[in-house]
Amino acid sequence: MVSSHSRRKKKRRKNKPSSRKGWARRLSTVFFRILAGCLLISFLSVLSLRWMNPPASMMMILQRYDAAVGHRTDFRIDYRWVNWVEIADYLPLAIIAAEDQKFATHHGFDFDSIADAVKTRMRGGRLRGASTISQQVAKNLFLWPGKSLLRKGIEAYFTALIEMLWSKQRILEVYMNIAEFGDGIFGVEAASRRFFKKPARRIRLGEAARLAAVLPNPRAMRPDHPSPHVARRARWIRRQMGRMGGRRALNKIETPHAR
Repeated sequence: MVSSHSRRKKKRRKNKPSSRKGWARRLSTVFFRILAGCLLISFLSVLSLRWMNPPASMMMILQRYDAAVGHRTDFRIDYRWVNWVEIADYLPLAIIAAEDQKFATHHGFDFDSIADAVKTRMRGGRLRGASTISQQVAKNLFLWPGKSLLRKGIEAYFTALIEMLWSKQRILEVYMNIAEFGDGIFGVEAASRRFFKKPARRIRLGEAARLAAVLPNPRAMRPDHPSPHVARRARWIRRQMGRMGGRRALNKIETPHAR
């Protein structure tokens, strides 16, 4: 005859696997709910920025934090938003010429440039950037610096969202306002006033080319006192602007009645 104690022990053994399955189901449910919440928040954030101007970017926030940790009491963020219609045509043209000449036609990723960069690296060359303007907006606006696969994956997700929800003109408008042009100097308006003592709407061709020329390393280069390297790069950018067709190149990305 089986005692009641033995029956309870057998029951506990039978319940143990089902208990584990229940915990696994609950954990997976919590995980997918958190994931769905994050996706919804990110979607709504990107969607809202289609019309709202960002008060700051993650890059600005991180710079403020670094300055606070480093006790740079004199550090200030210079960020002045300016709308598309208040920016001289030379500036978006120069930035496209310098950073992403396929901007009007790609969907967020320049796969040819990525493939070329990978081939160069495999041959022993220096790894060069292949980020589009859309990718740089995603990185500067929402993410932290780094080269991990996780960060690159999140960047790709935000890039796809931005391309899906924003117009090309909006992407470039945001980029021109959050890109860093000097230590703590963000956007073409702040850069134009700091380096050339004029608003972005009055920037001339040569000045626009020099501003675009410092984008790869804005803390080490200056557009107002260009080094030989910056001067050469600015001349190259001017030639590229001419080859792109000048003002006609903006017609491909501008929304109707933008100016």
